Amino acid sequence: MTTIVKAGTAAQFLSLVPRMLGYVPSNSVVLVPFEGTRTRGAMRIDLPAVADLDAAAATHVGLVCRIEAADALAVVVFTDELFGGGAAPWTALAQGIRDRADASGLRVVDMLCHAPDGWASYLDSDTPPGGRPLPELLEADVATPALADIPLAAGDQWSGATLPAVDFAEKERVGTALKAIRVAIEGFGSHATGPRARVDPRALEAVCLLDDLPALFEEALQWNPEMLDPFDAALLLWCLDRPATRDVALVQWCGDIDRGDEAMAAQLRWEAGEPYPADIAERMWGEGPQPSAERLQGALEIARRIAAAAPRAVRPGPLAVCGWLSWALGRSTHAEWFADRAAEIDPAHGLTGIVQGMVRGGHLPAWAFPPTATWRPLDANGPLT
Repeated sequence: MTTIVKAGTAAQFLSLVPRMLGYVPSNSVVLVPFEGTRTRGAMRIDLPAVADLDAAAATHVGLVCRIEAADALAVVVFTDELFGGGAAPWTALAQGIRDRADASGLRVVDMLCHAPDGWASYLDSDTPPGGRPLPELLEADVATPALADIPLAAGDQWSGATLPAVDFAEKERVGTALKAIRVAIEGFGSHATGPRARVDPRALEAVCLLDDLPALFEEALQWNPEMLDPFDAALLLWCLDRPATRDVALVQWCGDIDRGDEAMAAQLRWEAGEPYPADIAERMWGEGPQPSAERLQGALEIARRIAAAAPRAVRPGPLAVCGWLSWALGRSTHAEWFADRAAEIDPAHGLTGIVQGMVRGGHLPAWAFPPTATWRPLDANGPLT
């Protein structure tokens, strides 16, 4: 359901922005594109180094220009710097964005600053030294009844960039199940003579699910992350630790089980020496139809739990998957956190390096810039500046 909130004042709009994002940004620039009088989501970017203000302004406006329907923007700076009785912090950055927006034909709706000791509009020449009192924002929040339908924001942009707490017993169960699954898989492929290790029947049953990987990946979206069967978790962990099976999962989670079947068939043909289809490969780079945010979010919750329970040696696989899914959802700050945790264990991990490269290079998925309707809030992250 879409909630329409009419912000009649700058204070009301400033109170609305954290609710739009789902968190209270810290040391950030938030860009809010408009199509006419309606917002088209929001993009958060780390505040730049002072030396990079001009380049940052150009990049920020460039991001808004990528949204075809956008004809205007609002800017909100959230900073830990103080007014200190003087002008609003980051005035030079705000002016740079305004100049770039004017040059690009974008109307500037408003430009606001939120600091620990006050708030202000950069466009308001009547702002008193030291800014306006913060209690005005709370009053504006209370005076906007429609805001009651939007949950209050909690935490900052890093909230959610964590792994769930998993006790030692769960880790032991998943580790033991993974060992049993490896024994079962090796038993299927071994031609050696002589005695073999006993195969756990539960591992054998789990390995049989590898005969239909798309069915496994689709079923995984229905799992309860807090009640994972250790053999289910271990089998998916085994898949996410291998590029061929992992990529099938990511392509499928971006689409549906039919796309998973296509990706699986393409992978087998590629291993036989045929070219990999471009329309499937492009999904990994953020091209193609807009995926379901609910499917990606569901996959992310499962991957987070598996990463938390995984033995350290194989944790980079699900951590990198968490990074990629976060990036696909437009949460580059979270993506970098997951990828950095994976790199601490295996600096040479392939998908980890890809995610880090995309985030640090400011590459966002094309589907994060829908031509019309809003998809979700974007977190463009600091390396863009």
